[in-house]
Amino acid sequence: MLITFSDFTSIPVFWLQIASAVIWVLLILLIAWVVNRFANEPEIVRKIVHIGTGNVILIAWWLDIPASVGITASILASAITLLSYRLPILPGINSVGRQSLGTFFYSVSFGILVAWFWYLQQPQYAALGILIMTWGDGLAALIGQRFGTHKYKVFGTEKSWEGSLTMMLVGYVVSSLILVGTQGNSWQTWAVSLIVAVIATALEAVSFLGIDNLTVPLGSAAVAFFLSNLALS
Repeated sequence: MLITFSDFTSIPVFWLQIASAVIWVLLILLIAWVVNRFANEPEIVRKIVHIGTGNVILIAWWLDIPASVGITASILASAITLLSYRLPILPGINSVGRQSLGTFFYSVSFGILVAWFWYLQQPQYAALGILIMTWGDGLAALIGQRFGTHKYKVFGTEKSWEGSLTMMLVGYVVSSLILVGTQGNSWQTWAVSLIVAVIATALEAVSFLGIDNLTVPLGSAAVAFFLSNLALS
């Protein structure tokens, strides 16, 4: 049966929005499965899921997906991740070689930011917080594990300067792209981006039990929001 363009236009926008987000997440999971199947790199698989699924916030922002959808997805994901710590539902994602609630905090942070900034009609800050967590924290972990030769400890947790510098650089790039794109090019915007990057890096450095997946996105988004409003007032 031939599917025409009119068939798609007859589908309610709401379902097209959800379908776009679901297709993206399924695509990321498929890529992770293929990498896990042929490369057997558990940490790479985790970061593919960590970084890839986080980008769904851009789809939610650009397609103006209702906040109720994001909050509901966050609640369901949080419940599943909690169960997965008891049952082997997500063994490849939760297996980090240490005690961590990072996957749970990851899901919770998404719902909180969507509820907060969709209500304020400023979803760019939710995207900023999530993307700093997904790209910054994700790449910092990979760089730190592979190239982190200069170590330091915070509250008994070992970090590397290479990983922290990666976190700061990525946080600055993400913040700058979003803030300049939504607020315009000004020295205040670049300064806010730098402050956000420094604070996000500090929050990641003092994390334990995976709580950086909550503190980094919430802290980054809050600092960007309040400083941006202060600079623009």
